[in-house]
Amino acid sequence: MDFEQAPKIEFEELLKRLSKPVKPELRELVDRCNAEYEPWNKVKYIAQSAGTNPRELWIAVLADRLIHRQDVWSEYNVHFSLSNNMQRLCHEFDMNFGGSWGNDNLIQDSHKERYLVSSLMEEAISSSQMEGAATTRKVAKEMLRKKLTPRDRSQQMIHNNYQTIRFIVDNKHRDLTPELLMQVHQLMTDGTLEDIADSGRIRQDDKVVVMNEITGDIVHTPPSNTELPSFIEKLCAFFNSKDESVFIHPIIRAIIVHFMLAYAHPFVDGNGRTARALFYWYMLKRGYWLTEYLSISRIIYRAKTTYEKSFIYSEAEGNDIGYFIAYNLRVLNIAFKELQAYIIRKNRERDAAQQYLKLGGLNSRQAEIIKIFADNPKSMLTVKDLQSRFNISPTTAKADLTGLLALELVSEIHLNRVKRGYVKSDKFDEIVKN
Repeated sequence: MDFEQAPKIEFEELLKRLSKPVKPELRELVDRCNAEYEPWNKVKYIAQSAGTNPRELWIAVLADRLIHRQDVWSEYNVHFSLSNNMQRLCHEFDMNFGGSWGNDNLIQDSHKERYLVSSLMEEAISSSQMEGAATTRKVAKEMLRKKLTPRDRSQQMIHNNYQTIRFIVDNKHRDLTPELLMQVHQLMTDGTLEDIADSGRIRQDDKVVVMNEITGDIVHTPPSNTELPSFIEKLCAFFNSKDESVFIHPIIRAIIVHFMLAYAHPFVDGNGRTARALFYWYMLKRGYWLTEYLSISRIIYRAKTTYEKSFIYSEAEGNDIGYFIAYNLRVLNIAFKELQAYIIRKNRERDAAQQYLKLGGLNSRQAEIIKIFADNPKSMLTVKDLQSRFNISPTTAKADLTGLLALELVSEIHLNRVKRGYVKSDKFDEIVKN
């Protein structure tokens, strides 16, 4: 649904609504609307479907949100209302992202690094594509896996994003400082800005606006650049704070960090990528280790308009970022379920590959290589392919292929004076069948 400005509700009307008991039928609709933190245009539709006055339902929804309101950034009136659904999802994430699910060893230690590299690549590619990188996933992954030099700005964006995320993983326990934030932005934007001096420094003017890519309308005008040094200091304090006098769940706090950096738009370009990187960093810092394996930006990229609308709804309702929080919690939930399905599928594939160990004289990687040729007879692999696929050294990859050559399961093809390719041998089918 398109964005529609909500009717103006005076504070006195909300207070009047709070002084009266809510009808049971209205209570059910209010709970339904606030479970997903619905905006006015959806509340109106729900009211009409139930035969209720839309404005009356909207007042009841806002009154209920007022009861559960939490102020988080008074200077910009940033606030939200904590819903039951938010609390339920945060509890489930607490159980899964840092606890019980990981302890079940669904991610086997021997495969963790492979999953990690794959997820970091996905995150880097999707986050960059959201900001205009026009490169396919296949080309981007080949560049990252083979450590090729970026050929254009799009590939440079993805390369930068990947290097930045790796930097964050290596520095996840550090506190955020203005200097470190500038370093993250510089890593993220290196070689991609019109003025190289803008990489790693706050914007010097107020020419930056956020526009709707389809309509060209201005949807957000960030705070003045004169406010940015003070804002960044406060953002760092919020990021590093251990003050629990007013408790905000760490996952919600990470989402607030994401929103606030995007809201302030402190840089000429790269604000979205940097904001998502800070979210990622804060989650890891607070012990949600499974975040490393989630490709959150991939979920957002699939429905980028919904992501953008969560910002628009928040600002339209006086910086009520409950819309943005609810949206990001849904994204996390989807990303977690997709990771579960991905790992289960990969485990099944590996289990299927283990049957080839019966051939004798093979390790588990070689069994997986045989399965690749069995599933895709026209495949050709190189040492570098195996190196990136299994996260192993060139020496180990070469040794695996040499072993398969000795068993006459693969044949070697000379691609040039140095590089060799490996395909299934003429005897492959007979040996595997027997």
